[in-house]
Parts: sequence; structure tokens; C-alpha cells
Amino acid sequence: MPRFADALSKPGLGAIAEVKRRSPSAGDLRPDADPARLAAQFASAGAAAVSVLVDERFGGTIDDLRAARAATDAPLLGKGFFSTEEHLRELKEAGADAVLLLLRDLDDATCARLLAYTHELGLDALVEAHDADELQRAMALDAPIVGINARDLETFAIDRRTQLQLVARAPKDRVVIAESGVHTRAQGAAAELAGADAILVGSALMKAPDPAAKLRDLLRRPLVKVCGLTRQEDVDAAVEAGADLLGFIHVEASPRQSDTVLDVPETRLAVSVFVEETRETPADLIQFYPDRGAGVRGREALLLRDGVQVGTLLDQPWDEHDALHWSRAAEAKGRIMLAGGLGPENVRDAIAAVRPWAVDASSSLESKPGVKDHARVRAYVEAAHA
Repeated sequence: MPRFADALSKPGLGAIAEVKRRSPSAGDLRPDADPARLAAQFASAGAAAVSVLVDERFGGTIDDLRAARAATDAPLLGKGFFSTEEHLRELKEAGADAVLLLLRDLDDATCARLLAYTHELGLDALVEAHDADELQRAMALDAPIVGINARDLETFAIDRRTQLQLVARAPKDRVVIAESGVHTRAQGAAAELAGADAILVGSALMKAPDPAAKLRDLLRRPLVKVCGLTRQEDVDAAVEAGADLLGFIHVEASPRQSDTVLDVPETRLAVSVFVEETRETPADLIQFYPDRGAGVRGREALLLRDGVQVGTLLDQPWDEHDALHWSRAAEAKGRIMLAGGLGPENVRDAIAAVRPWAVDASSSLESKPGVKDHARVRAYVEAAHA
């Protein structure tokens, strides 16, 4: 497998960090961007690959790709509007490991010819789709790497919901990249849970005061969940503190019962919590305890996206303590959300012991059942992110 595809196929969510000076939709982003310096910084910050815009509409040239190649060994994606074998040869000679092929601009015969030529050159091709028809075309062309762009290139509008639906529909034997529309960890996690192997991020990085720090922040794990929310002011405080997931317990027996999913911004993910049976809610995810155990809920919950399990939550016994909880959780396989007695005082130790995908706290962050102590919420999120 060529090294671009190989880098994106590794476990966990990868990122293609993009170097671009301007955008047709947003105008100037970072006119003085140095592709060599940024490419090296992105590679050090954890990028699986670096994308370099070589089109003048984005303020780029082929020399930017050459500069990035001289500065880093990371896999490089040459990005622009390419339609001929000559374009691909020039990108290969400038140091690209992969090239972008836009189905919006290419008919099937041309795309098939260019795909075959990339193989001859030893390049990967990221075949980009914007809608269901283009995704079907990519599959018919047997494209091994498929990018699904949330941005409509005619109107520049972002439609993340449709993007995630298409990501979920893409075959699991392809490398799937979610492109555009990712500005927060939660949005990246949404793409990950839908089935994306990686995200491609450009504007969010270029607008940030420190692009490499922004990339590290987007990729940072564990995600942080604040659960048992019953008041909008507590949701707002958790969001301001930096929580990624906001949980609402729809269980009558719980002292933190909430009838509804309160207002959660699109930069975060809402989670509805159920025991024994579920119902439809506007939440992004469902946390489902199949049984009550010895109390209000059992110890293990399924994390569901559109009815499909995408993770497992491991909890303490209801109103009890299990001294082996962390060690058992550390041995569990798959995407693990750790819960049970976590708070500002111990969440860092829990993360070190378990290395979970996400951490979850509720009662330890309260001044009374269902009412969050905002100072403790801030301290918990800060400790988890430290």
C-alpha cells in the first residue's frame, strides 16, 4: 500500500492538515503562510498527511508543494483542479505522494484514466465526492480512497449532516476522508463515529493563531463528557468549559432525569441516555444501558449512532465502588468511554490508567442532584485536557 493510504489507514482518527493561503468562500486566511514551516509543524503535531493547495485561486503554486517536500517526510497531498496526465506528472516530480481528483469536474472515463495513471506513477488518488451520486460513481470506479466534502463548491455552504450520512454509507474496505466543516474535537469525533478514517482540515487551522496547536487540539483524546444535565445554564457552562459531549438522562428513576435534550451547539455532540429501552431524540448519540443491574442502571452501556454500536461505556456499580474498575476498563477492547466516580481530583489518573476514548462525569460535578457546580465542571474539563 502506498504510504499516503497507509498513513490514513492506521487505528484511530487521522488528520490531513492543509496549507492554504486563501479560500474562495472565506477570502484571505493566512496570506503569508509558509508551506515549508507549516508542513513541518503539522507533521510534528500529529498529522497523518499534509495537503498543499497548488492552485492560484487558493493563493498556491506548485512551488509550495516543493517547499513542503523539502521540509518534511510526511505524506503530501497535492490539491487543486487536475484533469491531465501532465498535471499528475508535475505533482509527482514536485514531491506529492497523492493527488486530488474531483468527480465534480471529471467524467467517469477521464477519472478512470487518471486513476490508472496514478498507479503507474506510484501515487495515491483521493477521489472527492460531494453527494450520493458522486459517492456511487467513486464506488463504481473502485476508488480506494474517497473524500466526502461537506462544502457545496457552488454555494460554499456546509452540510455536515449529509456528509456524515454519506460517510456512513461508504464501504468499510475503502479509506474514507471527511473533508471540510471540522472546527472542534466533537465535529471530528462525529466523522470518526460515522466511519471516517481521517478528517481533512484547512480553514480551521489557517485561521488559528497557532495552526499546529489547533491541530493537536482537534486530535486530542480523550473526549470529555458532562452528563446528567437538566438546566440550559449548566449546558452553556459545560460548553464554555470545553466539554465535547453533553449528556441528558431520560430515565424517570434517575435524580438527574431530563425530559428533553436541551440546546447543544453544533460544535458539540448531544448524548441521550436510556435504560432498558430507547426512543427517538434529536441527540447525536444514544447511550443505552440494556439492563438496570442492581439499581437505576447497569454497569455497561452501548454507545449508538443511528442504531449502530460505535463504542462502549464502562461504569461503576450504581452507588457502589469497584476497586478493579480502571484495570478492567484498561483491558477492554474497542472505543471505550470511562465513567464512574470521575471528577477533577482523579480524572487524570483514570486517563493514565485506562487510556479511554472519552471520559464521563455527572454526580461528582454537582452542587445538588441535577444542578452542576460550574467551578467543578471547569476543573474537571481542564484536568481531563491537561
